[in-house]
Amino acid sequence: MSGAGSGERILSLLGLFSEERPEWTPDEMMAVTGYARPTLYRYLKTLKAAGLVASLSEATYTLGPRVVELDFLMRRSDPLVDVGRPVLRDLSAVWPCTALLVRWYGNRLLCVDSECTAVDPKSSYPRGRPMPLARGAISRAILAYLPRRQMQAKIAENFDELSTLGLGDTPEAIAESFRKVRREGAAIAHGEVTPGVVGVAAPVFDAGQSPIAALCLTLATDVGRADVLPDIADAVWNAAAGLSAQLAARGAPHLETRA
Repeated sequence: MSGAGSGERILSLLGLFSEERPEWTPDEMMAVTGYARPTLYRYLKTLKAAGLVASLSEATYTLGPRVVELDFLMRRSDPLVDVGRPVLRDLSAVWPCTALLVRWYGNRLLCVDSECTAVDPKSSYPRGRPMPLARGAISRAILAYLPRRQMQAKIAENFDELSTLGLGDTPEAIAESFRKVRREGAAIAHGEVTPGVVGVAAPVFDAGQSPIAALCLTLATDVGRADVLPDIADAVWNAAAGLSAQLAARGAPHLETRA
């Protein structure tokens, strides 16, 4: 963190909290960040005043109530969720499945909304739980549609895991696998994230060249049979394309008309 400003250093403390480590002591934070005790407590005081962390007698720290408030506001304001919710309902009404909208940022995929009609759902990624970037249909739907240089960078960052999935044993071979996905449309993966589940995903764009999210159906293998997968893939692709068009229209500049 050398050279980082105080704002970046404060935000880095929020990055410590995860599903595996939802609670931290100040000593644990200092060991990981290298911050001096007075500096750490100054940052924690700022975060606590903002409601972003909470503490029990300053012995342990967890995320605070402001995070819940921000999630509520995001649900109300995120255009992807607003436009995508009817799409999730329509798709999940046709096949027993879990339909998901998944945003991506950095090296993470994050479910922001879902609709489930499966009797015994196997998907283990509810809203807010990160998914692996390098595994599954959602990952492929994102990576395959990135601009070339961005795709190559992500392949390099995640090569060790990608090379175990049968996509190729060199970066160029993996890139060719992604180009094949791009030619075919929707991405399909069998049991890569959750055993017994078929994932079918397509990229979602706004007005930019890189996908901002993916639309995905996860189905039990007896539902996502080979004879119906092409129809499911077409439906997911068309739904994602329609969603992208709506998002692009929302983001288009509103030009004043002149008489």
